[in-house]
Amino acid sequence: MAESRRLLLYHPPMVKSNLRHRLARLLFRLLLLTALALSGIAGWWWRTFPDIAALAKVNPTTTALMEARAADARRQDRPVTPRWSWTPLSHISPHLQKAVIVSEDASFFQHEGFDWGGIQDATLRNIKAGKLARGGSTITQQLAKNLYLSSEKNLLRKVHEALIARSLERRLSKKRILEIYLNVAEWGQDVYGAEAAAQHHFSKPAANLTEEEAALLAAILPAPLRHDPLKVTPYLAYRQTKILRWMQ
Repeated sequence: MAESRRLLLYHPPMVKSNLRHRLARLLFRLLLLTALALSGIAGWWWRTFPDIAALAKVNPTTTALMEARAADARRQDRPVTPRWSWTPLSHISPHLQKAVIVSEDASFFQHEGFDWGGIQDATLRNIKAGKLARGGSTITQQLAKNLYLSSEKNLLRKVHEALIARSLERRLSKKRILEIYLNVAEWGQDVYGAEAAAQHHFSKPAANLTEEEAALLAAILPAPLRHDPLKVTPYLAYRQTKILRWMQ
């Protein structure tokens, strides 16, 4: 009986060699497939990566957000009538520039595209809320998303956003990033940019916005469609007051 058990447990060297050979081939195939997949993703990113350097001198003529809103309007059989007028940063009220920075990205002039403290705080809030509610996005990240990406929340899109944001910071000055952001941000239904927002909500040029008006425009940025037409709700009044205090 003991002899028969030894025979059953015995594996000839050739069997062991074949097994190792099969495992090695399987591992090689898995590594090859992984490498091909990563190469494909890298190639796709390289082919579709936007020409960030051109933005240093050329203003964008449309954005991914505008195209998405236009597609939504067509699906709803609604006319697409975007209001958008490009305005140099020098013609945008300093009050609005300051209000947007303090409310959206207080460390804008210090970071290089990512506010790690803000990301950490947002992550903790998301864990407590049990959902992906906040992203800790900087103005640069928001610009990357508005210009080139969809509004989907997934890891691949966040990686793409991070790469574009890093490129924006490397290729453009902070003032140019802020200028583009203020000109493409959504401030109501079919309302894009500071000039259109000032005309739409206050019937005046962006250059003439007061501190209170600027703080109110900054207050509606997180949800511009919800607050158009503009009604000063208790929430907006509270947020406007906070922004005005931060501006001091």
